[in-house]
Amino acid sequence: MLLKVLVKRLPHGMDLPLPKYMSDHAAGMDLYAAVTEELTIAPGGWKLVPTGLSIALPEGFEAQVRPRSGLALKQGISVLNTPGTVDADYRGEVGVILMNHSKQDLAIKRGDRIAQMIVNKIEKIEFEEVPELPDTNRGAGGFGHTGA
Repeated sequence: MLLKVLVKRLPHGMDLPLPKYMSDHAAGMDLYAAVTEELTIAPGGWKLVPTGLSIALPEGFEAQVRPRSGLALKQGISVLNTPGTVDADYRGEVGVILMNHSKQDLAIKRGDRIAQMIVNKIEKIEFEEVPELPDTNRGAGGFGHTGA
């Protein structure tokens, strides 16, 4: 079953592809840079990169914007607030905050694949305050409690 997501191309994204899966079993869809001129991100810097798209997710879903593994490995590029979240009630442009972890400038050109987007179902929760939590074998052990 496919989930239908409404998408609106903004004027500066009309000629770019819609997000799409790049293989049969891909979890994420590639997002494209809708920059009107080349954008440079200096080493250690970050910039908001437009995609030229707005989406309307169904209630109960979110989109996560994640780094592309190839950009991360080959060029040291990541999404600063990874994963970035697009809420179901947001109707503005989907933007990607790219960070350059490398030692050289990164040039973003129009149509570059800059990130991937994954849509997930969200479960709403309600916190119930209690004086004590149930015990487990792990307890409060964390941050290397297993020795690694």
